[in-house]
Amino acid sequence: MGEPGPLELLNQLEGILESDPLIDEIGFIHPSQFAALNEDIGTPSTSVGSVPKSSFETIFWARDHKLGISTRVLFPLYVAAKNAFVDAYKSYKVHRSIYNERDDKNASTCPSSSPLRLESELMKHSRALLLLSSDFGSAWNSRKLVLSKKQSLSMFMNELIFSAAVLSHSPKSEQTWSQRRWVIKMIAGNCSNLQEIMERESELVKKLAERSKMNYRAWNHRCWLVSYMSGEQVLQEFDKSRHWAVLHVADNSCFHYRARLMLRLFEESQHNKDRDASFDPELHELLKEEFNWVEKLIKRYVGREALWLHRRFLLTCWIRYFACGDDDRSLPSNQRNIKTVDIDMLIDNELELFRSCTNVPDSDFEDHKAQATFAATYMMWLKKQLSMTLSIDIQKLETSRLKSVLTNAYPEKSFLWNSLLELCEST
Repeated sequence: MGEPGPLELLNQLEGILESDPLIDEIGFIHPSQFAALNEDIGTPSTSVGSVPKSSFETIFWARDHKLGISTRVLFPLYVAAKNAFVDAYKSYKVHRSIYNERDDKNASTCPSSSPLRLESELMKHSRALLLLSSDFGSAWNSRKLVLSKKQSLSMFMNELIFSAAVLSHSPKSEQTWSQRRWVIKMIAGNCSNLQEIMERESELVKKLAERSKMNYRAWNHRCWLVSYMSGEQVLQEFDKSRHWAVLHVADNSCFHYRARLMLRLFEESQHNKDRDASFDPELHELLKEEFNWVEKLIKRYVGREALWLHRRFLLTCWIRYFACGDDDRSLPSNQRNIKTVDIDMLIDNELELFRSCTNVPDSDFEDHKAQATFAATYMMWLKKQLSMTLSIDIQKLETSRLKSVLTNAYPEKSFLWNSLLELCEST
């Protein structure tokens, strides 16, 4: 028996997908690895679609909702799937226009050209194609057409299962993440377990972020989910993401996610007519705890820019919701409110942090120089923010000290530092 042709390969793949709609992980495997897969599970090979040239050459491996595809057949399989999809899409669009004004009951009397059959073919071929080429936009759009027409909750849920399988091997596929957001929008208004879906979505991002570092698209999807979460879920996500952030202090995406969660909490507080976010003691305490936590991370993990950027966000929130300007600060200390006292304490604390982070030891490691630079540029930013928003000038911050720190760390950038310091002083 000879090598199976492209169409036979496609039929085998689509048969596997039809027989197990719960497949949640796809992998592209070198032919030599199939034997090891079966040895690891301690059972003889039951792979689908074996090539009879040798006992170790296989094409598809399917078990426990996992699917492996031999790298040897990827190209002919892709070509066959693409051609099948293009033909099905053309036929579907032609018959869709013909049957547009007829109901499905009358249209189904023509089995050879039934829209129902064409929809099934289109979904089948697009599924095979997208597993091989996750960013094939036309294939995703064709699925939107069918799903929009059906408006079936079960089909939408199956689409989430399918797109998760695609993400298992293409975790940075923007088209796939976009498809998941589209599905969630479609079901948001008539789904009783939306919060449960939000929790699963968040866990999916966390799992994929562990396997694919600096995955901006996944984290962007997680940030998008926040608007669909309940207030309780937002707090839970805020607590759970802290542990992940500690283990990935260089990944700015996680801190951006924490920022999005905090903004959601402030937004909810502002929209509550009975409470003012500026005096919300729970948010006040939450922000203070985040400040203290980030400070510990900055001192422990030297030279991590993501931590300093997150601190800028926290300070922006503090100024916006809990700070007062010079009018309140001019009052005697016994008449000044907690907001003004807090900003005084914050300035002193930030100056102390600046001093502790700008003592660069004699070392060949660049981390300490980077730490000093981030601390100095952070203080320049802080000085500008306080001056512009609260009309407060940090008298204790000496420009000469900033210039000395920056120049010593990176003397080759002295022109840049001088320009920034001049800009800082002019505001």
